[in-house]
Order: sequence, then C-alpha cells, then structure tokens
Amino acid sequence: MSELFAFESFHPALNAVVVVVSILVVGYGASIMVEAASRIAKRLGVSELIIGLTVVAFGTSAPEFAVTLYSAFEGKGDISVGNIVGSNIFNLGFILGGCALVRAIPTTRKLLLRDGSVLGGATLLILALVGWDLRLDRHDGLLLFILLVVYLVFLFRNRHDTEAVAEEPTAEQRKTLVRDVVILLTGMVGIVAGAFIMVESASALARSMGISDWVIAVTIVAAGTSAPEFATSLVGVLKGRYEISAGNLIGSDIFNLLGVLGIAGIMHPLEIPHEARMSLFALCFMVFLVLFFIKTGWKISRLEGGILVLIALIRWVFDFTQQVPPQ
Repeated sequence: MSELFAFESFHPALNAVVVVVSILVVGYGASIMVEAASRIAKRLGVSELIIGLTVVAFGTSAPEFAVTLYSAFEGKGDISVGNIVGSNIFNLGFILGGCALVRAIPTTRKLLLRDGSVLGGATLLILALVGWDLRLDRHDGLLLFILLVVYLVFLFRNRHDTEAVAEEPTAEQRKTLVRDVVILLTGMVGIVAGAFIMVESASALARSMGISDWVIAVTIVAAGTSAPEFATSLVGVLKGRYEISAGNLIGSDIFNLLGVLGIAGIMHPLEIPHEARMSLFALCFMVFLVLFFIKTGWKISRLEGGILVLIALIRWVFDFTQQVPPQ
C-alpha cells in the first residue's frame, strides 16, 4: 500500500512528521465520534455498551480490515494474521491497560458473560484452526464469519437499554439525530484515514531503519491499526463513557478475529509462519487474564492496568529481539 503514496521515498524526518500529524487526526476523529455515538445511543434508547460493541467497534476495526485483506490478496499470510493477533494483544495490553492506568474502568457481569465469553471462545477457536496446521482456509473463514453474524444478530435482539426507552422523535430531534450520524461517520473517516497514513508512514520509517516485515506486522502495523481503538477508548474513559470504551475494545477484538480474519480466509487462503504459534498463545493468555481482571471487583484497576501494559511491553521486546534478522 505504501507504494501508492510513495512513503518509502520520503525522508525519515518527513515520515516522522506525518506520523505525528496522523495521530492528531485520529485523536480528533475519536473525540467527535465518541460524543456522537453517546448522543445517538441516548436518542434511540440503545445502551452505550451495544453502540461500543457494534458501530464504534466496526469503525475502529476498519484499518485492520483494510491491511489484512490487502495482505491476504498479496499472499502475505504472516502480515494478515500477525496484524490481527498483534492488534488484539495491543488492544488488551497497551490500550485497555493504559486506559485503566489513567482511570479505573468499571465492568459488568453482562460484559464478562456475554461479550467476554464470545471473545474467549473466538480466541480459542482461532488457536485451534490456525495453530495446528498454520493455515486458514476458506472453510475456516466461513465458520468464523457465520459466528460473527450469529453474535451480531444476538446483540441486535438485545440492543435496547433497560434504563432508557426510545421515544417518538420530533422533527427537530430527527434533524439532530441525522447530524450526529454525519458527525459519527465523519469521525470514523478521520480515524481510518489517519490510521492508514500512520501505518504506511511508520512502516516506511521502520524499513529505512532495517526492521524486518514480520516485526513491522506484529508491532508497528498492529499498533498503527489499533490507533483508532486507543484514541476512542482513551477519550471514552476521560469523558466517563466507560461502556463505549470497554465495548469498543472487546467488540474490536471480536470483529478482528471473526470478521476480518473470516473474510480474509474466505477471499484468499492464508499460509502462516510457525512464529505465529507463540503469538497466538500470548493472545490467549492476554484474553483470559483480561476476563479474570474484569471479574475482580467488577472493575479493571490501575494495578491491573499496569500489569497488562507490562505484559504487552515484554511481548513487544521479545518480538523485536527474536524476530529481527541478524545483520
């Protein structure tokens, strides 16, 4: 993708500037998207958790979707799966943990039993499908995508907030709702565009420093495509929209595993390097540790957030030290 915009030909200093600017774009897009999503949820009587698990999660997963599908069509299964696995670990480690360091995140039994169980089951399924033969074929992809559809249908049937009932909107309220939808979509566009540019520019910067494609996929690209989740979740926590913040991260990880990998597998069978097994086990460990933290006191405390960040940091150091080819 970087060839389309010639990021590889940019001076490293220029790529560094582009990365900073794109981060600002992503941050602003996340800010307006969270506020618009919250207003839409209240207007329709839909819980903020459902909005976070679906609309916001789908929007913030768009960069992973674009990068993974492009890599699949190019026959680069290592980048496709490495991006998703790396992004999910980044989401739960650096982002969820980092947000909890800023402010403890309240959790609920519903988040654990309904959405957390789906995430845990999807992670184990990916490990079983991919970890055994290091291949994701069309049948595997179809199974993943069907499970995503089942999950979304279930969420749709339970979409309303028990504490808020949608009322018949007036003409003025309809106009306000349309405006908020436009703002939400505008925020998504800004997030996706900013993340795309950031990934490409950061990858070009990394290659100019001699970093391998595998390391780029599981670290830099994964972090870049997770930038929307980071911006959205941090803004959600700072503004007290905890359900949008937590729902965004859990929902994005579910979309990544069942939706993005599912569609990628359907479109083009993926061959995956043996290094993926270690990352898959790391993802499983991270997912079930987060589920455990969700239940402890029904919040993710600052201490637990620090543990998640530390684990993600150790995993990053391991990837860099183990995967960088000898000079």
